Amino acid sequence: MKIKKDEIIHDVISRHPEVMEVFFDYGISCVGCVNSYMETIEEGAKLHGISLDELLEDLNEFIE
Repeated sequence: MKIKKDEIIHDVISRHPEVMEVFFDYGISCVGCVNSYMETIEEGAKLHGISLDELLEDLNEFIE
């Protein structure tokens, strides 16, 4: 099942804990903070000035 932009960061990490490495590589280090329970991947990418398409591509490649 592919990771989608509207998924909550915490939910993705709960399903695929190994993707924390990808988030860290992109500078999204607050994967365990309160915001990760409410923030979508799209919102996180925007907040951190990251390309959403590249982040999603890397996350999905990592879980394959």
